[in-house]
Amino acid sequence: MKSRFMRALWMVAVCGMVMAVAARAQSKSAGYRVVSQWKIGGEGGWDYMSIDPATGELYATRGKHVLVLNTDTGKVIADIPGFKGTHGVVFDAAGKYGYISDGGSNQVAVFDRHSHTVMEKVDTEMNPDGLLYEAFTGTVWAFNGSSHSATVIDTRSNKVLSTIPLPGKPEFPASDGKGSVFVNIEDKNLLEHLDAKSMKVLEEWPLAPCESPSGLAIDAQNEKLFSVCHDKVMAMTDGVSGKVVATATIGEGPDAAAFDPIRKLVFSSNGEGSLTILHQDSPTKYSVVANVPTQRSARTMALDEKTGKVYLVAAEFGPRPAPTAANPHPWPSIVPGSFVVLVVSR
Repeated sequence: MKSRFMRALWMVAVCGMVMAVAARAQSKSAGYRVVSQWKIGGEGGWDYMSIDPATGELYATRGKHVLVLNTDTGKVIADIPGFKGTHGVVFDAAGKYGYISDGGSNQVAVFDRHSHTVMEKVDTEMNPDGLLYEAFTGTVWAFNGSSHSATVIDTRSNKVLSTIPLPGKPEFPASDGKGSVFVNIEDKNLLEHLDAKSMKVLEEWPLAPCESPSGLAIDAQNEKLFSVCHDKVMAMTDGVSGKVVATATIGEGPDAAAFDPIRKLVFSSNGEGSLTILHQDSPTKYSVVANVPTQRSARTMALDEKTGKVYLVAAEFGPRPAPTAANPHPWPSIVPGSFVVLVVSR
């Protein structure tokens, strides 16, 4: 009788521990799911998105124009035209101006965030793609994919201060807000550390086992960087030593990363149609807590740190055309009117 009683107590204790672990896992992932889908439509592809921290408006680059959306209603409130191939949007600290990288025209456009009108355009090197506002120096950094360089723009004069050569094709950048700039080098599997004040490369760090890094996010407080890579790996790099301190398995085809410092969550948006969410258990330990189903092609995203919501864009695609000598790897065409914004939340 005593033996059966003790076994029963042991089983209750084990069940309690299992339930506690499950509850902690649920609290970490917080039940994220697609809660809304905004049908935007229109023609053309897309690249990165950004949230204006002052207004909460969502900016989505769409080739020859940039859409501005109200995140309460999902409605388009402005359309900024006149480009050849947009990639990224960033915002100054004063809440007045924004900046758009136009890879097709080799320029960065300066626009008024209240009227959504372009004020002027600044010439860069070839194909400015990833874009960064560096608050410590009040500069905008455009990372030029085709010319393997970074153009540094003074936001007070909108003049080019420097063009910095890089060892390969730069992808997405990040800044710690204290004068350090970081950028993934996609074709060399490297992370570059640059000094914003001297505008020089300080260090070059290998990202193995990460291959072909694209999206990059940062935990500035703990000086940790998160590179998402095309071999389904996220690499966590220490921003002081340059060492990869942890890795995690993510979905296929990632192109953007985000870190939520309030909820201690790291996100990877994956083109396969998933959003991988990791919890920061400690600055060197991360656990995958969810792989949220999204939509195939939803590879870029924007995080609203105030609400914890994640916004992704996607569309439907037709059949892939037959390869030709001129275009051996053709992209399938986008189904007209199928462009959508997905809202992921608790």
